[in-house]
Amino acid sequence: MILAIDIGNSNIVIGGFENDSIEFTARVATDVRRTEEQYAVEIHQILHLYGYSAKEMEGSIISSVVPPLTSVMKMALRTITGKKPLVVGPGLKTGLNIKLDNPTSLGADRVADTVAAIHDYQLPLMVVDMGTATTMSVINEKEEFIGGAIMPGLRLSLEALSSKASLLPHIDLIPPKSVIAKNTTDAMDSGMIYGTASMIDGMIDRIQEEMGRELAVVATGGLAKNVVPYCKHKITHDPNLLLKGLRVLYYKNMK
Repeated sequence: MILAIDIGNSNIVIGGFENDSIEFTARVATDVRRTEEQYAVEIHQILHLYGYSAKEMEGSIISSVVPPLTSVMKMALRTITGKKPLVVGPGLKTGLNIKLDNPTSLGADRVADTVAAIHDYQLPLMVVDMGTATTMSVINEKEEFIGGAIMPGLRLSLEALSSKASLLPHIDLIPPKSVIAKNTTDAMDSGMIYGTASMIDGMIDRIQEEMGRELAVVATGGLAKNVVPYCKHKITHDPNLLLKGLRVLYYKNMK
């Protein structure tokens, strides 16, 4: 079994792979104040919860968009597994042809998403990753990453709205029965859920118009399940896309 670790701005997602099969996933809060020992204990407990031992792990791989935690997690994994983890970044073979002004600026999360999308889906394709930020990544039929878009994520937008507008409450993301809401809470839910879905639909339209053809669309990230059902475009929801990409990258580099 290998461990795939996705360090995001809000959550750290841990996945355990046995060959091609994902055996478990778990989420813990991202906290830059935690030490390597604290993360080592937490991961050890998660493995125990699912019936595995850290020493049984063949290896591990990390994707991180939180630089202060990358080295902390590396040390935590080395402590509990006894093996040096791989890290998505310079020096790791990805096989990607990145057509950006500065290819090194592409985040590790989008690299892993793209690798998984090329491996598992028909191209051309767009990946929508909905976390703290919502990112859109476009891969053409030549397996080239040609660009995309980045916008504030659903919860980030909601937190900004509630904190900057004194009369607006903090709410749960529950879609109202009607887009035209009759109270403040439902109006905020409508704006967040249906508004975000409309933004995604609109961006898909614009990107397809610019590409001159239809694209398959895959959505991932912790908040995708809240929005994808309310989009008008056909979108495949793949909650483990990034972890799958880490698995592909692990075996690509270990071979």
